[in-house]
Amino acid sequence: MGKKVTVVGAGFYGSTTAQRLAEFDVFDQVVLTDIVEGKPEGLALDMNQSRTIEGFETKVVGATTDNEGGGYDKTAGSDVIIITAGLPRKPGMSRMDLLEVNAKIVRGVTENLVKHSPNAVIIVVSNPLDEMTALTQLASQFPKNRVLGQAGMLDTARFTNFVAEELDVPVGSVKTLTLGSHGDTMVPVPSQSSVDGKPLADLLPAEKVEELVTKTRNGGAEIVALLKTGSAYYAPSAAAARMAKAVAEDSGAVMPVCAWVDGEYGISGVYLGVNAKIGAEGVKAVVETPLTDTELANLKEAAEAVRAKQADVADL
Repeated sequence: MGKKVTVVGAGFYGSTTAQRLAEFDVFDQVVLTDIVEGKPEGLALDMNQSRTIEGFETKVVGATTDNEGGGYDKTAGSDVIIITAGLPRKPGMSRMDLLEVNAKIVRGVTENLVKHSPNAVIIVVSNPLDEMTALTQLASQFPKNRVLGQAGMLDTARFTNFVAEELDVPVGSVKTLTLGSHGDTMVPVPSQSSVDGKPLADLLPAEKVEELVTKTRNGGAEIVALLKTGSAYYAPSAAAARMAKAVAEDSGAVMPVCAWVDGEYGISGVYLGVNAKIGAEGVKAVVETPLTDTELANLKEAAEAVRAKQADVADL
């Protein structure tokens, strides 16, 4: 205990993340912020009243904030910050459609946060994910290892679930991996995927694996189309919360995240979805995973696509 985590944005994603973090009971305090007056305070009150039922001691604090920096004092001294702020996708929208509007929101939020928590690790979940992660690092001026994005954890979870459903096996028996961007250049890695230790390629024909890869790539859009008024938050919040827990516990857990790549896989100077060891300083190290020639080529293609878009956010 003794740790503090701030979740920015009290929508479905942020509030669910805050509840998961509180129930982990590894933080002294979870701060939930939002610009809607009273909303984070009300949610915090509700969550705190669940403590005796669920058996956790972590206290949840709500803080209404404004664009001028008001309310951010309650976030002071955070060890971890999770930024969920921004508009969600609507049916028919791509993540990139959110770029300009969410860039302004994320930059403003980041600049206010770092004044009060200069030593935090920041986990970005706002879309478009790869670009918002790069923007957050620029706005914060934090070392690149202390700013990372949540994408691969979610995309890998989706890939795993689809494989488990296709083969009608427990999800715990399935191991998959996705790298690259959180978008069109996502790179699911079938060569590192298995069921009970058996290679996925031995269990499913190539065309079925490719079908599941495509389904994974479009997983978020499928949920947006069904919900019509929002986007996914149960699986995304689980992924973000697990990342924050790994930071708080300095666990060294290896997770697929959006991290700064500087030489790994022959790629340099870009935030990209890779496996990384996570701990108190954020990304301890990027862990290179064996890839086929095709998978490596796809990862390099993703890096170049993301690099071009990340260069655009510097002025947003």
